Amino acid sequence: MSVQEYLDKHLLSRKIEDAVNAAVRAKAPDPILFMSNHMRKAVPSAITKITARQILDSRGIPTVEVDLYTNKGMYRASAPSGTAIGMYEAVELRDGDKGKFLGKGVSKAVKLINENISETLIGMDPTLQAQIDQAMIDLDKTENKTELGANAILAVSIAACKAGAAEKEVPLYKHIADLSSKSKPVLPVPSFTVISGGKHAGNSLAIQEIMILPIGANNFMEAVQMGSETYHHLKSIISERYGSTGCNVGDDGGFAPNISSFSEGLDLVKEAIDRAGYNGRIKLAMDVAATDLCIGRKYDLDSKAPNKSGQNFKTGEEMIEMYTKLCSDYPIVSIEQPFDKDDWEHSKLFSALGICQVVGDDLLMSNPKRIGQAIQESACNALLLKINQIGTVTEATEVVKQAKDAHWGVVISHRSGETEDSFLADLAVGLTTGQIKAGAPCRGERVAKYNQLLRIEEELGGQAVYAGENWRLP
Repeated sequence: MSVQEYLDKHLLSRKIEDAVNAAVRAKAPDPILFMSNHMRKAVPSAITKITARQILDSRGIPTVEVDLYTNKGMYRASAPSGTAIGMYEAVELRDGDKGKFLGKGVSKAVKLINENISETLIGMDPTLQAQIDQAMIDLDKTENKTELGANAILAVSIAACKAGAAEKEVPLYKHIADLSSKSKPVLPVPSFTVISGGKHAGNSLAIQEIMILPIGANNFMEAVQMGSETYHHLKSIISERYGSTGCNVGDDGGFAPNISSFSEGLDLVKEAIDRAGYNGRIKLAMDVAATDLCIGRKYDLDSKAPNKSGQNFKTGEEMIEMYTKLCSDYPIVSIEQPFDKDDWEHSKLFSALGICQVVGDDLLMSNPKRIGQAIQESACNALLLKINQIGTVTEATEVVKQAKDAHWGVVISHRSGETEDSFLADLAVGLTTGQIKAGAPCRGERVAKYNQLLRIEEELGGQAVYAGENWRLP
């Protein structure tokens, strides 16, 4: 194609003339810069290149990072990854070569992005998120994204979402709100992990996390202050009672003292809240991750104890009794995955009591079919959304709508293997979920999300709304 043919095809002569006239009308002090910006806006954006690479997540395990280019700039995203992989969630693509990264490499996923996904998406408008995501789903042709890998598809999907926001010249959370037909952004209540156990820590605590929710804060900045101060008071308490080694942290940044009982951990956190002066303004939550405790039809609460007595097994009914007592003795407002992923019976019985938010994690796996079944059977009343379990931004917005239509709470959740990508913060605000679970108020990959929420609140200024007491249904 000759230069003249290119100019004629893209009507560049007319666009250049328009840019000159606009610069004259604006009396631009720097006409060349003004015309350059004017031309950039005049040319529709399109994806021009996609490059993927293998990086490390917060656990030192490989994950996928993507640089997506348009004629407006470059936009980067990475895929998080969890410890447990469920049979109902979208599948990560790993190399399986035990000689490299113990089989956890993602070079296959990287190659598929660079060769297959890139070829499919080049030329597409980055503002058309649903079309981009559908193009990748059609290319994959499997129900659980086993051909291309959910890690590959998700990283590209998030990068495209960032590019779409840039093309529209709006903040990322605003673009996400537009995609989901939300009109009013809401800053979520953070669920700060303060004590870690289960598969996320090397102590004897069977449950995975104890969290604090600063529901009584007036804004997100104050919520961060309350969470940080309580976290550091807890560190002092643990150090006093268990020594400095008790202050070692788990995958999510929560402290991992060598405790084994639920109540011992909850007592520590309650004392820290009292010391910080936030009694009544901070509530508690637990992630039991009970699937990891389930043996047959019973739950082993000594699953990590070095000298197991074999006497601490509980039936589903006994677990319900235990949770009911804990919610009576402590200000617990939310319990995540209180039963095994297939224990629908006891999940329904416990949810029916209405004593706290019951969050479905393994029970749902962010899978719309499982969510639909849980809604129909009233098996829980909140969705834990892990975006890598579903694989695209579009599908994530759809399951959030599905949950909200059922008047459920929604918790945007990190994974144990995180990166410094702060996309989850904008997602929580844009989808007005009211809750975000991103780990402790420490460790770079965790605070990246909280710090982005602070920036969003600052940007919104007087229009900023913190979910606070309306955390479940903002």
